[in-house]
Amino acid sequence: MSITATELKKNLSKYLLLSATEDVYITRNGKVISKLTNPFQERVDIAKSLFGVIPSDITLEQGREEKLSKI
Repeated sequence: MSITATELKKNLSKYLLLSATEDVYITRNGKVISKLTNPFQERVDIAKSLFGVIPSDITLEQGREEKLSKI
């Protein structure tokens, strides 16, 4: 998403919340001058990539036992 610096000033709290889920580019005179982003986005992306990898019907203890049996 791209917004002007004036728009950011008017609705800062809105864009701070939005930056948790997507990058917000701030422009001045038509040029990008800054970017609001989630500092933990890499962690969020890693967690999202794991959804579906671990079976939903396995318990934590079963997962540990399976891991230890492979060693």
